[in-house]
Amino acid sequence: MTAPQSPADPTTTPPGGTGHLAGRTVARIGFGVMQLHYATGGRGAALDLLREAVDLGVNHLDTAHFYGPCNELVHAALAPYPDDLVLVSKVGADESGGHLVAAQRPEQLRAQVEDNLSVLGVERLDVVNLRRADAPPGLIAEGDQKVDLDSQLGELSALRDAGKIGGIGLSNVSADQVRQALPSGVACVQNDYSVLERAAEPVLALCREHDIPWVPFFPLGSRFSGRPKATGHPEVVAVAEELGSTPAQVALAWLLAVYDHTLLIAGTTDPAHLRENIAAGSLRLPPEAVARLDRI
Repeated sequence: MTAPQSPADPTTTPPGGTGHLAGRTVARIGFGVMQLHYATGGRGAALDLLREAVDLGVNHLDTAHFYGPCNELVHAALAPYPDDLVLVSKVGADESGGHLVAAQRPEQLRAQVEDNLSVLGVERLDVVNLRRADAPPGLIAEGDQKVDLDSQLGELSALRDAGKIGGIGLSNVSADQVRQALPSGVACVQNDYSVLERAAEPVLALCREHDIPWVPFFPLGSRFSGRPKATGHPEVVAVAEELGSTPAQVALAWLLAVYDHTLLIAGTTDPAHLRENIAAGSLRLPPEAVARLDRI
């Protein structure tokens, strides 16, 4: 058995050390804002949570115009923005009648970028992730929403050339799509990946080959019903007990350990969970623990 360690220190800055994203230096533990509009305590609690995240060293925020009021909350909480804050948004979907729908056509991507710029109150987005809708989880493109990747990359490249985008990222993509996008420049890749979900291993392998930052979504397991959560897996729980940590911290620390260019964007509406997630950045898993988790 590995000797117990002290719980990770939530005050370590920058959380998880530093990585690079589209030419910017970021803490390896960032914050995904998608859940903010569900915050218990409403708008005030959401604003406080954003400010606390930045106070704790987070300088990479992952947002999207289709995340309800989240862009407005980011602006209200943090503008004028700190010089080191990296704002990353996502395009490829829109809200219609209270539901998300695919919005994949080039002109729709441009409109979404403009919406992000307007609500966030910036002239340039550090990174825009193109959320493809070819495969689960979530949206599947149909009809005129089935758009070839090259057309989308061409539109986003034009926006980058115009200075409205710093880098182009990809989300929910295959290894072949990443390979296809390489000539356009890939700032990062976001796919469903966790200690329990490894289907994206070929994509991660390609990111390793080209030193592309890897930003796993659902890092603690899917929020969709019927899919397991990393925090409940017996091996994750056992490692956490041995290290004097929490299952969430172990699952996040494993992601940091498996690739040097992993950047985390775990989201929450709970200040205690925020501090727990950030504290994962100072948890160093022993090699034997990593090997055990690898075998899940």
